[in-house]
Amino acid sequence: MLEQPVTGPALLLHRTSVRPRAAVLVLHGGQVKGVRPARSWQLAALRMDPVVRSLAGELADDVLVARVRYRVRGWNGTDADPVHDTRRALDELAALAGPVPTVLVGHSMGGRAALHAAGHPLVHAVVGLAPWWPRGEPVEQTAGRRLLALHGDRDHVTSPADTADLVRRARDVAAHADLTLVTGGDHAMLRHHRLWHRETARAVTGLLAPEGTPT
Repeated sequence: MLEQPVTGPALLLHRTSVRPRAAVLVLHGGQVKGVRPARSWQLAALRMDPVVRSLAGELADDVLVARVRYRVRGWNGTDADPVHDTRRALDELAALAGPVPTVLVGHSMGGRAALHAAGHPLVHAVVGLAPWWPRGEPVEQTAGRRLLALHGDRDHVTSPADTADLVRRARDVAAHADLTLVTGGDHAMLRHHRLWHRETARAVTGLLAPEGTPT
């Protein structure tokens, strides 16, 4: 018997505020194909726990911090399942907190979902961590947004070169687009993990600053 996809809210709150001025949504990785239910104890989801804690520890108290809950584990071709989950989480965030500027922080497949959801009215910026951005991914939806990627130069799962190509193309439409290479960094962000966590928090802090430029 097949397990049924996860139901319920797509927005999982980690830290909220009475009147948030901004929000950060964290998206974990997944699989190329997979229709089994996504679970919080999957390694891809657990890997983002310290990233969420780092963000909550560094960002001001009036910044809401949450995660996106996927229904299933995979991207699944043209179904692009995590993109629908991300847009639903953004709609739920808008209903909860109003039109707050939001930064999407996505690892691997989560980075791809964040990129595709960048056109949502709430999205202010996208941060891709070792993102899965295959050649030919669209960039038009990043118009007026800020885009930042961190990619390890020893990543053998997703391609730093593909990420660099997308950043170059996004510069024609995005308000800001840049790539930082993590020397010796791997796909799971385990090598130099403190650096990954610190730089992600710094980047989001900079993106939410009045001038909106990542440090």
